[in-house]
Amino acid sequence: MSCQKIRKFSHALLQKSKAASLCRGLKTSVASYGNVASRGPTNQIGKCCENGQSCGSNSGIQATGSTAIPTSPSPANHRQVAGKKFKEVSPTFSERAFTTAPKIDSKVYLWSRYNEMKRLVHDLIPPGVCNLLNPSTIYANNEVDLDEVEIYGFDYDYTLALYSNTLDTMIYNTARDFLVKHYKYPEGISKYDYIPNFAARGLHYDIQKGLLMKIDAFHYIQLGTVYRGLNPVPDEEVLELYGGTNHVPLEEVSGFYGKGPVMKQFMDVFSIPEMTLLAAANDYFNSNDIEYDPGHLYKDVSDAIGMVHIKGYMYKWIMQDLEKYILRGDETYAVLHRLASHGKKLFLITNSPFSFVDKGMKYMVGKDWRDLFDIVIVQADKPHFFNSCGKPFRRLDSNGDLQWDKIKSLDKGQVYKQGNLFDFLRLTGWRGSKVLYFGDHLYSDLADLMLRHGWRTGAIVPELEVETRVVNTEQYAQGLTWLQALTGLLERMQMHRDPESKKVLQDWLKEREELRAVTKNLFNPHFGSIFRTCHNPTYFSRRLCRFSDVYMASISCLLNYDLSYTFYPRRTPLQHEAPLWMDQLCTGCMKTPFLEEMAHIR
Repeated sequence: MSCQKIRKFSHALLQKSKAASLCRGLKTSVASYGNVASRGPTNQIGKCCENGQSCGSNSGIQATGSTAIPTSPSPANHRQVAGKKFKEVSPTFSERAFTTAPKIDSKVYLWSRYNEMKRLVHDLIPPGVCNLLNPSTIYANNEVDLDEVEIYGFDYDYTLALYSNTLDTMIYNTARDFLVKHYKYPEGISKYDYIPNFAARGLHYDIQKGLLMKIDAFHYIQLGTVYRGLNPVPDEEVLELYGGTNHVPLEEVSGFYGKGPVMKQFMDVFSIPEMTLLAAANDYFNSNDIEYDPGHLYKDVSDAIGMVHIKGYMYKWIMQDLEKYILRGDETYAVLHRLASHGKKLFLITNSPFSFVDKGMKYMVGKDWRDLFDIVIVQADKPHFFNSCGKPFRRLDSNGDLQWDKIKSLDKGQVYKQGNLFDFLRLTGWRGSKVLYFGDHLYSDLADLMLRHGWRTGAIVPELEVETRVVNTEQYAQGLTWLQALTGLLERMQMHRDPESKKVLQDWLKEREELRAVTKNLFNPHFGSIFRTCHNPTYFSRRLCRFSDVYMASISCLLNYDLSYTFYPRRTPLQHEAPLWMDQLCTGCMKTPFLEEMAHIR
């Protein structure tokens, strides 16, 4: 019997309730309602009472799972057991005249299934199971054998050097002052202080509409995460602004490097202050009913943020107080020394100037840091370094001044400026999977290396530490598991169409939306997790999986693994596959029709 036929069969039993005598068969099809469709036929379908007992002897209330179903006191139409065959006994005229089939109260049944599922979810998560994720874990999108990796490459900012949040405040304040003093924006904008936890990496900005938002992997805007200035835009207005839908066409979302004609995706950790300044400036104009062009504002804010870097303010702040801004330098030292001591070749490709990198590396690693690296390249102008062959390498002397000699080889102990990857590959021969390069920017650092050149890539995602702490809380585990269970319940019970059932389902849908909001707010009250939009991956997550073989919170995570370790990606189930692993029970990978069956895994 096919799953569809079984579903129709059990549904007919539930609605008509004429086979009260099929006590075990009815119990199975009602109590496991929806599970039958998930599991396929079982040996319980159509089975009568065990041990040859008559079903007609029972009266009153028959328990079905946690649901009480009324039965007729004296069933008129019953079956007698004779081996495995059933003999139909025809009712008499008087029985047909005075017996009415009892109706099951759908509302009572739905809420009983709800309560049963809630109990199962509560019992499913044992104490301590929520601390399964280690923030120092390296996660694999693709299988990577470190034993095959001979050469390790690194970006500098937010890869070798991690910075404190104080830097974000300094960048924001300085760019805001540029906006007011040099671009002559209203003085009122100066009153907007930096909001540390407002924006999140990976957001999209609609340049012409002045809207900051989160978009999922399928190009859908996550409603409830669209902000005009510092205020959320109602869902109805979002749909109206985008032509009655929350879908953004491919050509508008962004180009290959996150810069489209309509949308800009902020993928850099440095972009957090820029998003916050955009929101603050938009908020000022909107709050004061001042007409302005959002496109001009976007360009001016971008230029103001760029001035902080071009004029060297950021470099100056960090070099003047390395201890204040640079975090966990001892871990960088440990990683580099470990790799070098195992005979691995190391190289550095960064957009930062040599004087800045040199001072930071001396602080973290020591004055002889260059002895660890086979090649050092600064002011590389990524991503153009990886996709263009226009700029030649230039050598810097010990004072950081440019030399004019022709570069015929890239030598250890020397420092090079600009250049391009094509000359790099020609001069070194470092190709393919024996090279593993780490960076924080998915587009500028990793995309071309993976897609065009076949290097292994490692993404540094500092936000993982904070998000892992949230995922490890009991509140998140319980909330997410119940959210998944409730979604499965809605999916399985949606065939109940009577008015009372529809009210129940509407209550469940409302609770589902509330659970989604609570789960989102655990990460960021404005935009939620950088990895999820409700149940879908974010656009950022999609790029992370596409452009990185492995990802981690910091390069110090390498210290937890042997250099011959192989990273195996977890086989997370596709929609048509059954989940089979315990670690999916807490993380929400589980498909809820299997909750009852998997509860015994505890």
